[in-house]
Amino acid sequence: MKKYHLIIAFIILVSGCTFQKPDYVKVVTPAELNRIMQQQDIFLVDVHTPKQRHIKGTDLFIPYDEVEKYKDLLPKDKNTAIYLYCEGGPMGNAAAQSLYKLGYHDLTNLEGGANAWRKAGLDFE
Repeated sequence: MKKYHLIIAFIILVSGCTFQKPDYVKVVTPAELNRIMQQQDIFLVDVHTPKQRHIKGTDLFIPYDEVEKYKDLLPKDKNTAIYLYCEGGPMGNAAAQSLYKLGYHDLTNLEGGANAWRKAGLDFE
């Protein structure tokens, strides 16, 4: 019986790691992202499931766990900066892992996601 409990605990631990911030993902606050969006055209992707109201200027919606399925919609240039967000942040980290495996390395996740964006009083579509 103890063996099964250890296996279940291990599975939960490993699956939870998918949502942790990888070292290669930068984090940006809502204020910083808003400033960046006003200064330059960025590629902004909402990865939250289920679908939510998008931040104004969002380029694409891809469910965080289906990035591979939508790879043809991503920038062809793997050096393109991709900014990600979900509702609170963790799904953005999971999507970043998938994007990293596809060869994208300039990845940034919105700290606190759409919730933090909303609290900062910033625009939605």
